[in-house]
Amino acid sequence: MTLDERLDRIVGRALELEALLASGVSGEAFTQASREYGEIEPVVSRINALRAAEQEARQAEALLADPEMKELAEAELSELHETLPQLRQDVRLAMLPRDAADERSAILEVRPAAGGDEAALFASELFDLYRRYADLRGWRFSVMDYDESELGGLRCGIAEITGKGVFARLKYESGVHRVQRVPATESQGRIHTSTVTVAVLPEAEEVDVTIDETDLRIDVYRASGAGGQHVNKTESAVRITHMPSGIVVAMQEEKSQHKNKAKAMKILRARLYERERAQAHESRAADRRSQVGTGDRSERIRTYNFPQGRVTDHRVNLTLYKIDRIMLGEIDDFVDALTQEEQAALLAAEGL
Repeated sequence: MTLDERLDRIVGRALELEALLASGVSGEAFTQASREYGEIEPVVSRINALRAAEQEARQAEALLADPEMKELAEAELSELHETLPQLRQDVRLAMLPRDAADERSAILEVRPAAGGDEAALFASELFDLYRRYADLRGWRFSVMDYDESELGGLRCGIAEITGKGVFARLKYESGVHRVQRVPATESQGRIHTSTVTVAVLPEAEEVDVTIDETDLRIDVYRASGAGGQHVNKTESAVRITHMPSGIVVAMQEEKSQHKNKAKAMKILRARLYERERAQAHESRAADRRSQVGTGDRSERIRTYNFPQGRVTDHRVNLTLYKIDRIMLGEIDDFVDALTQEEQAALLAAEGL
């Protein structure tokens, strides 16, 4: 099937749905038709814009034979030849299958991996990087858990980032982030390599994941801070174990056991939802490999080299020599490159 034939089919389906909705249909049929129409209407809008421009181009070409209109027609054609490729690309991108989680808010988890104290310090800096990025995008960054180490590093940081399209922009950050620099604690001036893991999970609603209370083991204990001193004397910290999956979530940020449990359940729900999404993705993509990596936390995705002032994203082979700006949250160059790479892979897979 050619691209034009696929576009005709989409426009035809939209007309069928419009007629169905105008016929007075109700109940489940109305709900399904409304949902389907809402999904394809943006595609139809782009198709209409493309076809209107193509029609204008045909009309301008016809005027080239008229000496009095030739100059005007050439100017119009020149402008249309610049806009038509982008309109065609917009249509192709609009036809790509949508990730249902893209528009959601997200749960961010940052943890040190290899490198001891230096890894914990860089984990703290990465957590701040995402806080600044959220500020730049106008998102709300709410700390859910922040376990600080003795030297001011981060043992584990979890945040809820709320806004439109958060997951679509941050999902590429999941993976292993590697830092190369001379630690402040290193007297010999030697460059050390440390790693930090980042996980970005789409925030899940209760309807997305069914959790049976009988599958949960909930333990409560006293919260403790850096160095092991007690933050409070009541058993406010909560640890929830989801027995079927083995997922464990511990939360002690709040002084209230009830609030800690609510936060832990939100994180558990997000992890279970992402687990289901990953399994579905694997079954769909078993026959092809994503060009932007799996997003798995075991995969090294980016290197921050402080002595050379550069940051390299290994998935798209993009190196930027502005590490100071990137640590201030300016990561859109990486996000845009990864988005375009994923779109190119999807376009190829869909035959567009």
